[in-house]
Amino acid sequence: MLLLLVSSALWWAAPPAQAAVRTAGQEDAGGRVAFIGVPGLMWDDLDPADTPRLWRLAGQSGIGSLSVKAVGTVTCAYDGWLTVASGVRSAVGRRCGMSPEPVAQGSGAVVSEVPGLLQLRDGTFAGTLGTAVHAAGQCTAAVGPGAALALADRTGKVDLYAAEPAGLADWSRCRMLAVDVDVLVKPYIVDGKLPLEPELLAPERRRALVREADAKVGAALDKLPPDTEIVLAGIGDHGSVPHLRVAMWKRSGMAAAPGGEVAGPSVGANSTRRADIVVLPDITPTLLNALGIAAPSTVIGLPWQLGERTTIDDLRRADLKGTAVRGTTGYFFTGFAILQVAFYALAYFLLSRRRRLGAVGVAAIVLASIPVSTYAVNLVPWERSPYPVPTLIGGVLASTAIIAAVALGGPWRRHPLGPPAAVAATTAAVLVGDLLTGTTLQFNSLMGYTAVVGGRYYGLANIPFALLATAVLMVTAVAAEHFVRVGRKRLAVAGVTGLGVVAMLLAGWPGVGSDFGGVIAFVPGIAVTALLVAGKRVSVLKLAAFCVLGGVAVSIIAVLDHLRPPASQTHLGRFVGQVIDGTFLPMIGRKLGAMLNTMLSPNLMPIVLAGLAFLIFAVLRPGQISAGIVPKAFARAPMLRAGLVGALVSGVVGMLVNDSGTAVLSMAVALAVPLVLHAGVRSAEEPDSPASAGEPGSPAEVELLGGPVDERGRHDDVLAGET
Repeated sequence: MLLLLVSSALWWAAPPAQAAVRTAGQEDAGGRVAFIGVPGLMWDDLDPADTPRLWRLAGQSGIGSLSVKAVGTVTCAYDGWLTVASGVRSAVGRRCGMSPEPVAQGSGAVVSEVPGLLQLRDGTFAGTLGTAVHAAGQCTAAVGPGAALALADRTGKVDLYAAEPAGLADWSRCRMLAVDVDVLVKPYIVDGKLPLEPELLAPERRRALVREADAKVGAALDKLPPDTEIVLAGIGDHGSVPHLRVAMWKRSGMAAAPGGEVAGPSVGANSTRRADIVVLPDITPTLLNALGIAAPSTVIGLPWQLGERTTIDDLRRADLKGTAVRGTTGYFFTGFAILQVAFYALAYFLLSRRRRLGAVGVAAIVLASIPVSTYAVNLVPWERSPYPVPTLIGGVLASTAIIAAVALGGPWRRHPLGPPAAVAATTAAVLVGDLLTGTTLQFNSLMGYTAVVGGRYYGLANIPFALLATAVLMVTAVAAEHFVRVGRKRLAVAGVTGLGVVAMLLAGWPGVGSDFGGVIAFVPGIAVTALLVAGKRVSVLKLAAFCVLGGVAVSIIAVLDHLRPPASQTHLGRFVGQVIDGTFLPMIGRKLGAMLNTMLSPNLMPIVLAGLAFLIFAVLRPGQISAGIVPKAFARAPMLRAGLVGALVSGVVGMLVNDSGTAVLSMAVALAVPLVLHAGVRSAEEPDSPASAGEPGSPAEVELLGGPVDERGRHDDVLAGET
């Protein structure tokens, strides 16, 4: 009944970005639309003095941020226009620059490169927009090379073409029109490609280009028929650092903001589940919707929506927050990896000499508190600080100190499993709460995701999944320890299974966690933990069956999502559609490549290698590596071993089925192993522990907490290599 209620609530809950929205095409369907692409344009470029026409248009429009992620790290103008033409993330297969020059053909033109693009893995859907317009009996008019690429059909044909706005004689003949304003990005191109520098031009030069772009946009606006719907977007990057770009949507009849204020409804889309963020593929269905034309099934974007009020300052801060997180993430993970390796080296040195066990235990709790702190820091508006990056790092450190202090100082501190359970419970509570409130803590976090990178925009990312799975399995295993000791083993198994399944549903449910690979990895972790708690054997065959069960579970969720209306589907349901029409292979190839690349990550692999090596040798050679504290922890709390094994199983499976690869296992190790180590240290410090009564395996090892330990559930353990 609990699962049924949770499932029903999750299914019918409206995503945060759907509140007070209005979809393109609900009014004035079948009208006229002009798409103005200004590659490189950011909200920081706009002000009323230098860009009066853009500033005025923003005041008459819905405004939002555009994530221009196509295929690579940054998106050149060529890839940006090609993605609009395709309705899916597309690329020409190499570092690129400006769009190709079309060949004049009567009053129109032909983009001769289109047939060749169709042969590329990431250019398969070139011409989708233009072909849909032509199939509806409408014509296309383009100004500039990028606009011609966006509107060319699959043969490369554009009906009307001019290189400059002044060259297009009839702006009212075609209801679909596009304008390429390339002056802001063209000077950045070096040898036909985007530069490797973050910012190639001096500020004065860029301001001059912004003024020129504003004038060209104004020239186009002056020629548009008065009833034209206008979509304007900064559809590409201008250097090696990705940014959020401008998105404006002026619908027919929209009035200017009062008093010249640039604030109005936000522009978002169901594809991002964010009220103020859209992605490049969303432009294609937005344009088609404005024309009253159904988007082809291969288009993965969704039409823009108007939401609640936002301001240009809000959008500027969004870019600042995303770029700050992106620029800091590499350094943070490098530091975190160094800290992990140093901790295990120091722990080995101290434990092998039986010195300062308490300090090792405290350090383990502090280390395990860092990951959840990267989300908790987003409870405060650190991006408003004059020094956002130092404030962000300082906030993470402060959050870590608070969480560790609560874990080590609460009433549960008297029990060896108390502090580890507190850290695990805090991690699980923060992530579950975040899932239920729109994932505002994971978004723009050091161990989460950001729209600037453009890998994910909502739901449970791979690293948070690893932390959630590990935290849930560890804390339920600790709770199971109590129930097993009092003879309530069935209740212990039910608790592990029930809470695990609820967390798994949250992780995978469309619009909440929406994590495809997470469900596949979570199911075997739950099953292995529950079996070990029950004292059952875990075989390779069973483990494989649990992995298949996870795949079946997420497939059912994805198919249910696909059965919903297209505008309500998440990427899970859209993936089912891609499987049905056979267009999923390019995405699978990219994800597989991304997963394999993580195997060589200098920031992730050291965490995995150091943590697992310490754990394995602490079990196999306890006298040499860890003074026997890990076996003592398992002797004192056999269910702790079950939680650890289940977490590692989820981590390994998650590594293999997610594009983040090693990141999943590294975070499972980073959280689970320090918690086990703390429990071992505390067990060794207890007066009646084996540390004061002989070697591991002595009678004292089974006399803990005032009674005999139930050893059932310890045999045939995954960690012992008997799976």
